[in-house]
Amino acid sequence: MKTTSPAADKASGIRLQPGLRIGYRDALAEVHEEIHLSAGTHYLLGRNGRGKTTLFRTLCGLIKPLGGGFQVEGRCRFLAEELMFDRELNARTILKCLVTGKRQLREALAFAEVIELDLDKPFGKLSTGNKRKVTLLLADFGTEGKKGEVQMLDEPFTGLDAQTRQAFLDRWTANDDEVIRLVSAHPDFDDMQVPSALVICDKVLTHHQNGAATWGEIRTFLN
Repeated sequence: MKTTSPAADKASGIRLQPGLRIGYRDALAEVHEEIHLSAGTHYLLGRNGRGKTTLFRTLCGLIKPLGGGFQVEGRCRFLAEELMFDRELNARTILKCLVTGKRQLREALAFAEVIELDLDKPFGKLSTGNKRKVTLLLADFGTEGKKGEVQMLDEPFTGLDAQTRQAFLDRWTANDDEVIRLVSAHPDFDDMQVPSALVICDKVLTHHQNGAATWGEIRTFLN
């Protein structure tokens, strides 16, 4: 395994080598052919318990692979499915504390208005979807230099309404040349575009790359 963290002005990348096995005592998934992911949004798809979160934890260095190797080039950030803050802090305070750049903070607060997040409501009183908005804002605006960044987002759309999800998707599309986003998700409509997807099926991790592919087509690979 090799993980590097280049300067912010260099390109990011993820390379999974043949023979990479992820899991704990037993392998949940294995890579048979080399996979290379460059800047853009890539989806990580698989049924529950197939190893999606385990792959994130492995690539971030939280757990070791059972075999094989991989390389992550870039500033790696892992957004877990459940990320909590002090119940009494409101979203505005959380963003002010954790978004370091002045421009990024202004943009984050402005985007919060677009997605209808109540910035002054205590975090503990926010709905599941609104809590997820806070963590997604931190993922998107939490660094000053975004180029060369690798973001791993575990079920970021849980609890989000369609309008909010589309707002983030549009934003990601506009920044696809700067950041690698690896997003685990369970799309809920068949015509959602899935141009690049890592799919875990039958304990094998494969890469499906087709600009015209939709969720309705990709899900036929899932068992």
